[in-house]
Amino acid sequence: MKKQFRYALGEILIVIVGITIAFSLNKCSENKKDEATRLQYLQNIKNDLEIDKKNLESNLETISSKIDNLNKALPLINTDNPEKVNAMRSIYPVFTATAFYPKDITYQTMINSGDFKLIDDFDLKAAIETHYSDYNIMLKDYERLEIIHREYLGKYMIDHSDFDAMRRGELGYSNEKLLKNILQSIQGSLYIKYKATERGLTSCDSLLNTLSNY
Repeated sequence: MKKQFRYALGEILIVIVGITIAFSLNKCSENKKDEATRLQYLQNIKNDLEIDKKNLESNLETISSKIDNLNKALPLINTDNPEKVNAMRSIYPVFTATAFYPKDITYQTMINSGDFKLIDDFDLKAAIETHYSDYNIMLKDYERLEIIHREYLGKYMIDHSDFDAMRRGELGYSNEKLLKNILQSIQGSLYIKYKATERGLTSCDSLLNTLSNY
């Protein structure tokens, strides 16, 4: 009887050990899979940041050029200076928007899938969350200029511009005082947009530096 009991106990122990080993191997496999997924996410975020940085650098250059052109043209508008026609031609790029569309697909995927929990380093997680939160603030500064374009400049161009006169080499804008006011508002918004873009670049560099440690 005792022999049978020992045999049965041994069988149970073998089963328990086998289950424990299988569980450990499965857990190890899951951990390796999670680690590979985590590293892939971090690499994708790094790639997204590098694209964002390149676009923001391009925006910074474009915004700076627009500000410079406005600085030269604004003093001439609503005056009798004959150079104002050429000055106005130089600011036509100001009439176009300089947009920024963050590459946040990786971050959004991590949030929506619940995979953001794979990042177990608190400082890294906080850095990523702060960066994409800062984007939202930056885009509000971008939106300020879009509102001026949509609600003021666009309406002005419809009501007060004469494109036939422009083709003849004339100024082609009536109510220059109103145009100057609108352009001055655009100039102020461009300064805000420039600073917002600088903050975006700083944030990209900071997060890229943090990611380099991982």
